[in-house]
Amino acid sequence: MKSFLKKSALVLCGLLLSIIIIGQFFPQTERTAASPVVAEKVLVPGGQSVGVKMDVRGVLIVGLEEIEGKSGEKVNPGLLSGLQIGDIIMAINGTEVYRADEVQSIVNEAKGTVRLKVKRNDSIINVEVDPVESGEDGLYKLGVWVKDKTAGIGTLTYYDPSNSTFGALGHGIVDPETGAILSVETGLLLESQVQEVQEGKDGEPGEIRGIFYHSDDPLGSLEKNSSYGVFGLAYHPMESPLYDQPLAVGTREQVELGDAYILSTLSNNEIKRFDIEIEKIEDQDSPADKSMVIRVTDEELLEESGGIVQGMSGSPIIQNDRIIGAVTHVFVNDPQRGYGIFIEWMLEESNLVEK
Repeated sequence: MKSFLKKSALVLCGLLLSIIIIGQFFPQTERTAASPVVAEKVLVPGGQSVGVKMDVRGVLIVGLEEIEGKSGEKVNPGLLSGLQIGDIIMAINGTEVYRADEVQSIVNEAKGTVRLKVKRNDSIINVEVDPVESGEDGLYKLGVWVKDKTAGIGTLTYYDPSNSTFGALGHGIVDPETGAILSVETGLLLESQVQEVQEGKDGEPGEIRGIFYHSDDPLGSLEKNSSYGVFGLAYHPMESPLYDQPLAVGTREQVELGDAYILSTLSNNEIKRFDIEIEKIEDQDSPADKSMVIRVTDEELLEESGGIVQGMSGSPIIQNDRIIGAVTHVFVNDPQRGYGIFIEWMLEESNLVEK
């Protein structure tokens, strides 16, 4: 399994390699003149290892290179036209592109200047590029390396029985070269089996290595990839082997310093509870991915993995019998500690997924 992460002060601990919630965050039942009755939001907690397979919307530029033309002169047409690593090519000469091979095909049919519709961050720009005829193989080239697919391992955070939606990872799937959040064209949530857990050490985060299986019977469709997780629609109801009933959602105001636990799957392929301590809570009034600092205190987890490792992101955080968040990052120089995101921010993002 390939890693999509590079060493840094913080490392996303999820992938190696983005729902309409009926009612408001806490849906309210029918009002009466005497007193309102409010029903708590409830979710089925996750913790199982899952595979994410995703086709990128458009094709992502992950590299720029010089092309040696027939004259022997080397030139990078993409760079000269202002293209950048991280740009997503949405269309060429008015034709939408979804696969890397489509870019090459359209450019060679044109044999001249091409007009690109490009997504850069949150903006759409138009770029004209003059391809170079390669002296090596005679193909017209833009001088860009592109990709259109990605896949990896993470952890399911929750399943919402009220509308069959799910959330996982707690952070977005990003391209390792560019750091760009990849837009979903199509995607699937698959069952995953943990094969090996590599222990994390100071300066070197560990990772969960696994394989996809039952790919012909996916768990659900992936509809959205964002900074706060991946979200989609489950094909069948999901159950927890640890809980007979869904758990209530905890708001950020209900999160407390002190003891809590996470649900995660290691080499035994069983969802287990692992003790943690919430050391710091951020005062956040708007969505952000680093909502709390957590520290692993569970001896079993420390012995097997050294703490938080890549592949555990999305592991639900539970405190006082409420789902309050999910694991998102590990501290590279201290694998016993990491960040978590408030579950509220994940649920807000899942509102944007359309049935």
